[in-house]
Amino acid sequence: MLSALFASLALAAQVTFSSPVHYEVTLAGNFGEPRPNHFHGGIDVKTGQVEGKAMLSIGDGYVSQVTVGMYGFGNAVYVRHPQGYTSVYCHLKAFSPRIKAVLRRHQYLSRQSKGCFRFKPYEVPVAQGDIIAQSGNTGASQAPHLHLELLDNRTWAKHDALQYIPGLVKDTTPPQAHGFMATPMEGEGVFNGTASKQVFGFPSHHLSSRFTAWGKVGFGIWANDYSEATYNNYGVRLTQLFVDNQLVFQSDLSTIPAGTDLQVNYWGDYQHYLRSNVWYMRSWVLPGLTLPVSKTNALRGVVDFNEERVYHLKYVLSDIHGNVSTYEFSVEGKKTVIPRKRPVKPFNVVRWDRPSVFQVPGAQLSLGRGTLAETVELRPQVKVRRGELSYAYRFTHVSYPLLKRARVSLRLMRAVEDSSKLYVVSTWGTPRYMGGDYRNGWVTGSAFDLGATYELAYDDKAPSVGPVGQGAWTSSQRVTISVSDKESGLSSYEGYIDGRFVVFEEVPKSAWVRCDLREAPVRKTGKTHQLKFIATDNRRNQRVYTTTFVY
Repeated sequence: MLSALFASLALAAQVTFSSPVHYEVTLAGNFGEPRPNHFHGGIDVKTGQVEGKAMLSIGDGYVSQVTVGMYGFGNAVYVRHPQGYTSVYCHLKAFSPRIKAVLRRHQYLSRQSKGCFRFKPYEVPVAQGDIIAQSGNTGASQAPHLHLELLDNRTWAKHDALQYIPGLVKDTTPPQAHGFMATPMEGEGVFNGTASKQVFGFPSHHLSSRFTAWGKVGFGIWANDYSEATYNNYGVRLTQLFVDNQLVFQSDLSTIPAGTDLQVNYWGDYQHYLRSNVWYMRSWVLPGLTLPVSKTNALRGVVDFNEERVYHLKYVLSDIHGNVSTYEFSVEGKKTVIPRKRPVKPFNVVRWDRPSVFQVPGAQLSLGRGTLAETVELRPQVKVRRGELSYAYRFTHVSYPLLKRARVSLRLMRAVEDSSKLYVVSTWGTPRYMGGDYRNGWVTGSAFDLGATYELAYDDKAPSVGPVGQGAWTSSQRVTISVSDKESGLSSYEGYIDGRFVVFEEVPKSAWVRCDLREAPVRKTGKTHQLKFIATDNRRNQRVYTTTFVY
């Protein structure tokens, strides 16, 4: 029953690494937890709500790259190991002196303060246990912690680091289920007398209630893993669904292939998550998904209640530490009239298995193969806004994230001075820049959610730049600049002192960047120096700010 999990653990046991910290580890998050638009690709090691703790290399190797202000990771170090893996340490406050020295050399050679900086194998070799950084709260981190990932050097697939660090976390608590979901296939099944999706609680491991069903029904489960050491809840590593002791579905989140993160929205029930903030993990697979973490029967995990008898369903939930829990319930096959499928407008249907182009007046949506998890009926909404650059468009009435970016083209409704300043903006909560290429009266950008609103925007305003606490620059030996852009968004920035490039670092959780004069190629002479700071937005508008200061 647990052969898949044990096989993966046995394979991992051939390669071992050590702890990334000096102290006993507790986790704020585990590998594979479902999040909107991604699986959690690493483990979150708690740092006691403080920054500045020593981060250790989990194995021998060399620093292959350092990223600054990228991918939500903030400051991150990548260590390439000869065993075929790369460990990634994210949200860092500071790098070790050796790493920082090489990083600065790369930054000054490229004249870039932020980005991905690739190191040669000989530049920063490291041994297991070497201090490589200090823990922090940079990037998209919500509180101080270490996000640790383990990547396959050949495929860039993500692996659960706990497989390769024996005994890192103590855990004797099994996963716990809170409820299950029954989803009759439209026009093909009913559950408890209805064709609607339903959820039921798990007050015990063995439900005494007997449910009824007829036809094809997909199931899902709301479950979390736990540890006695913390109050946090985690994702479940291995989920199995058995029907009459036959395995019909299995999800094993030990490895997540590169480029598959967006499939999490359909591996789980995203629509239910939006309404309740609870993830029900589907125990059946939509036709457009390619996640190898899921294995199913011939019906993609769907259960066919086609006999008038009692069916015994059992969920088996397992974590990486071998803790197991089971939940059982019975369903009586009871012949019932199945409602027909709801009629749809054929011209509004876009298929998951072929490229599609959908048009409404003033807009065109182009969906490539692999963009959808299932066939979708679009329900376009068009808002006419007089005097605006375009109409505003939604293609579905609810959020419907795509598996990869689509292309949306919008017709320009009035003349503008400079067409290069046009772009597509999407709104789902907050506005989001989606790029834009103008051609023959149309602007084409990206679409990521069919339920977001898309319209044209125009940005000919340069970013905002200004000094922060300039009176204290001399005494603090730090130059702090505020830089932001409320239109298309900030693309890049660069700073120069006395005509020489200097590195500006982001100040976490602020719109500020800061240059430490003690590390910059600036001599402390007590004389006047000239600062030139250049900020560029996504529509190539540029602000050049100059000032002088004494140092």
